[in-house]
Amino acid sequence: MSAAGLRAFFNIARDWDLSSDEQIVLLGSPGRSTFFKWKATPESARLSRDTLERLSLLLGIYKALQILLPNAQASDAWVKRPNTAAPFGGARALDRMLAGNVSDLVAVRQYLDAMRGGWT
Repeated sequence: MSAAGLRAFFNIARDWDLSSDEQIVLLGSPGRSTFFKWKATPESARLSRDTLERLSLLLGIYKALQILLPNAQASDAWVKRPNTAAPFGGARALDRMLAGNVSDLVAVRQYLDAMRGGWT
């Protein structure tokens, strides 16, 4: 589960054009050496419950965007566009996610699920 989740995350990070520093924050701020070890050999990673929860939320955010915006360019760009919706207050969804708290990832996931008619 950890290796597959990390591989998927690194693909998402590529699609969203995230820096290493942004990726580290989204994963819960592991040490830089740990992060680069995960990136090089995801199959050897031992992830904390927090990191697994973050991966689950990020994969859900990515999937929701793919459903809402079937055009890959549009869905991948969405996280970096300013958004006036309540959870974002004019900032980018990525800014909210980079606040570093799991609750910020949850807020983005819930917003997207509500937009596609799912649970909130």
